[in-house]
Amino acid sequence: MMLTLYRRVNPVNKIKKLTGLTRVIGFGHNEPPAQGEAGNTTITQAAHEFSTMANEADSISRSSSRCLSSNTSTPDGNPRVKRVSIEGNIAVGKSTFARLLQSASPDWEVVAEPVSKWQNIESGTMKGTCASSQTAVSNLLQMMYQDAQRWSYTFQTYSCMSRLRTQLQPPPARLLSSEGTPVQVYERSVYSDRYIFALNMFELGCINSTEWAIYQDWHSLLMEQFGHQVELEGIIYLRALPQKCMERLQRRGRSEEKGVKLDYLNKLHIQHERWLVEKSTELHFEKLKHVPVLQLDASVEFQSDPDVREQFVTKVTNFFNNL
Repeated sequence: MMLTLYRRVNPVNKIKKLTGLTRVIGFGHNEPPAQGEAGNTTITQAAHEFSTMANEADSISRSSSRCLSSNTSTPDGNPRVKRVSIEGNIAVGKSTFARLLQSASPDWEVVAEPVSKWQNIESGTMKGTCASSQTAVSNLLQMMYQDAQRWSYTFQTYSCMSRLRTQLQPPPARLLSSEGTPVQVYERSVYSDRYIFALNMFELGCINSTEWAIYQDWHSLLMEQFGHQVELEGIIYLRALPQKCMERLQRRGRSEEKGVKLDYLNKLHIQHERWLVEKSTELHFEKLKHVPVLQLDASVEFQSDPDVREQFVTKVTNFFNNL
């Protein structure tokens, strides 16, 4: 059964109904959440986010442009505040590594992955003749894990949108006034959303060929519009075997991930290797093809080993200085 992980699914068969991911990647949930109201409110919120993002983009763009053109430009016109993403498998240690970087230098600002937004999507529902509003909260991350066939496209739409919103925010004032090498570091990016997670769900058949075509179309459009504001100068790839990631996943005990199986982590590991090591993933943005990648061996327990932490910080410092 698990052999289906390693072959491309025929697009004609992608819309065949699966129960969660139990047949494909073995998340282990057989009862999907209620879809009616939750599904509608989640998709409605996604549509609303896209419309408001367009209105906000001009002001954010002007603010970012002012910052980058005045306080953060080098003599050759390049922005001084570097943008770098931390990429890696689920539970590889990104959050721990991010905290290490945050404490290592005042010139580095780490932006956390917006997991809490995915877990707490609020929506107002109209009820009664008085049209009083009641708040419903949906955990889209959990919904996706429980029934990926139903929710993968919705989740990837919202996760990419929330990452884009995060990456569009201008740098904090302390970075703009830094005399060192200021760097804004993101836990994952709008690029890994597409070339790791959305692509993976498409290859597993949890996103069908029509959804995949639509996802790529709006993703490319957004990158054409905002790409200059979210382009990366560098990528840090935390690399570890899927078995090590599984150990850490079980140790942290995030409730939504309790059904994740090793086969799924294996598949994500392959996607990361294709993109960041083998360079065989088909990319659609020319600058992304040339972004330098720093590989770090995340299989070591760097959280508890001060020598390893020091080595990591030294390597990252050199990497940032050469961007």
